[in-house]
Amino acid sequence: MHWYRVMQCLRRWVQTIWIFLSNGFWLFPFTRSLYQGPLKIICAPGLNCYSCPASTSYCLLGSLQQLFATIRFNLSMGSSFFGAYVLGSMGILAASLGRFICGWACPFGLLQEILYALPTKKFSIYPSLRYGKYLFLILFIFFLPLFIVHDNGLGYPWFCKYICPAGTLEAGLPMLALTPYLRAAAGLLFLSKLLILLAYLGWSTCSSRPFCRTTCPLGAFYGLFNRVSLVRLQLDPQRCTNCKACHSVCPVEIHFNETPNSPECINCLKCMTEACTFNAISVDLAGFKLYPHSTQSVNHHP
Repeated sequence: MHWYRVMQCLRRWVQTIWIFLSNGFWLFPFTRSLYQGPLKIICAPGLNCYSCPASTSYCLLGSLQQLFATIRFNLSMGSSFFGAYVLGSMGILAASLGRFICGWACPFGLLQEILYALPTKKFSIYPSLRYGKYLFLILFIFFLPLFIVHDNGLGYPWFCKYICPAGTLEAGLPMLALTPYLRAAAGLLFLSKLLILLAYLGWSTCSSRPFCRTTCPLGAFYGLFNRVSLVRLQLDPQRCTNCKACHSVCPVEIHFNETPNSPECINCLKCMTEACTFNAISVDLAGFKLYPHSTQSVNHHP
């Protein structure tokens, strides 16, 4: 088996394992309730809804929205709680791994990859749409929860409530199936979120990871650390021949040799293991470099 197949097989196993680590409560069909055990204080690095009945972890995006939604209320009550645990968790994960999390540990990212493998006509995503996720990060995660509040000073988790397709898939649909009385309460809001979910799922069959690339605030945040994270891809310009082989295999349509450590890169390693044969791309593990080929087997510059 070629090296790239070994690496991609490993990535699939890691993605699958993370799904079960983040969603390990399989008694929910019998309890018909959310897991509230001691593991619920652990953050899921990828997009994984807190309200999923199988979830044994909390969602960083949801917790961050709750943090900003309650700041004004806490200040008015004289509280000094500012969510250092949430901010610290996000900071440690981002500084350590960057968007490796998107490529290796996000359940919703894996679902999009599976859908893209279906035999349908494929389309590129317009490059300017990549900035949409930063708009969602600023507007729905920070601005709206902080400034649009009730009279009591409490805000909403806007992204979770109105947008998040992962929440609809992992929490909304299962809870409606498990709890019949909730079905009567499902109104236009749930219908709109269901349509958003279906739109992203349909888009994922013809474009690679559209939610990750255009909408996901967590990916936008992690991407800001791609250049400085402890684990990252690196380009050796002395070995790069500008053959552009890395362009055609990238699932997020970036040109790694031109924009190494781009905020868009999900570090799936396809450019390193499937395209580059010159050892121009390596994985940097806090200063220690891993190359896909032995020095004896590397093709040299003509």
